[in-house]
Amino acid sequence: MTKASALHRPHLVKRLAAEGIRLTAQRKMLVEIIQDSSDHLDAASLLRLAKKRDSHIHRATVYRTLDLLKRLSLIDELDLMHLEGEKHFYEVRTKSEHFHLACFRCGKIVEHKTPTFELLKKEISKQTGFRINVIRLEVGGECRNCGAQSSNLPRKVGVP
Repeated sequence: MTKASALHRPHLVKRLAAEGIRLTAQRKMLVEIIQDSSDHLDAASLLRLAKKRDSHIHRATVYRTLDLLKRLSLIDELDLMHLEGEKHFYEVRTKSEHFHLACFRCGKIVEHKTPTFELLKKEISKQTGFRINVIRLEVGGECRNCGAQSSNLPRKVGVP
């Protein structure tokens, strides 16, 4: 995800203050890193980025902050096709639903939003009577760059 393609994300520090949550300097720093990141961060990446700003921050502070943000429904925890094993990634929750495209070769994650997604939600609800609150969709394959590179490689017999 790039800043240009980022979906509108609520301002987390303001939302936490509105909830009456105490913002320590370290918690505020972690929230700002998540807010400003153009990538989907895992806990280890968040800790690494935070340590560049404050070498005394502890892993437990990162996990407690992520837990708080999840409990308040301010961030989403994603597995993103288990690209890196059981690693989970975090992103600021948006009001507009989108899905993630995960490249199996380079690990790139692309967010995509389309009106067709909302139509699919309505169709599912109409056919099943199920009131949908949220849909999470992950698509795995090859990004444009990796797809172009692999199309230049000879294919093995029987492999698409």
